[in-house]
Amino acid sequence: MTGDKNSGSLLWKIVLALCLLIVAGCVIFIWIVKRNEQEARTAYEEVRRTETETSGCLSDDIQAETDSGESQFSAAAEEETVQSEPAEEIPVDFGELQAINPDVYAWITVPGTKVDYPIAQRAGDREFYLHHNINGAYEFAGMIYTEDYNTTDFTDANTVIYGHNMHNDTMFTTLHYFEDRDFFDQHSEVIIYTPDDVLHYTIFAAYAYDSRHLMQSFDFSDPEVFDAYLDQVFAIRDMTAYFRDGVTVTAEDKIITLSTCFDGRDDERYLIQAVLTDE
Repeated sequence: MTGDKNSGSLLWKIVLALCLLIVAGCVIFIWIVKRNEQEARTAYEEVRRTETETSGCLSDDIQAETDSGESQFSAAAEEETVQSEPAEEIPVDFGELQAINPDVYAWITVPGTKVDYPIAQRAGDREFYLHHNINGAYEFAGMIYTEDYNTTDFTDANTVIYGHNMHNDTMFTTLHYFEDRDFFDQHSEVIIYTPDDVLHYTIFAAYAYDSRHLMQSFDFSDPEVFDAYLDQVFAIRDMTAYFRDGVTVTAEDKIITLSTCFDGRDDERYLIQAVLTDE
């Protein structure tokens, strides 16, 4: 009997030790994930730029040059001078961003939502940023990214941009705001910054779609295929599908498709589509 009790006691100690190890492992895993998330958030914040001291200094220099130039020309000459509009400011420090991760090539902002992130692409590993953050560390939330079916200069007929639907309103979660008709009507813009340009897109559609891989399912480089695809989109008849009045999209246009998931609907994707209207 004593031997049985000792064996039972030893077994319980082993089970207890294993349980403690499992708990400790879970705690360490959660800590690593949270640390990676915080590092990613910190990195994002460091490269967000709405107005920098550098841009202020450049503005002062430009103004000084303008004042100097004005003293060299007569009033009549000034009237004949065509003043070109200044280039739109790119409020992102891509040098700093790409020093962190050279795979980052653009930044996306969707006014009215919390979408304000860098876009990355890993050549040869299309799903790398599905679960890796800007520092290259594993993180379930991943990054906003494109696959190398697309180029990184937004000259493709349809550039598909992916982001997770997270429970903490990060990544592409707040694109679901567009499920509200009033919100859709009041918010129409997507802005993409690149190191050399600012691209303005007008949102023309927001709808649920099946989970097929768009770039593998359609050859958007073929104008006939692209045109047929657009006809299919505009033919969607669903009470939750919204289309913007007065916006015409043809196979000659360049569009972006923002793709995210639905909670509990693995066979569907929520798509926001926008057409390039200004660059």
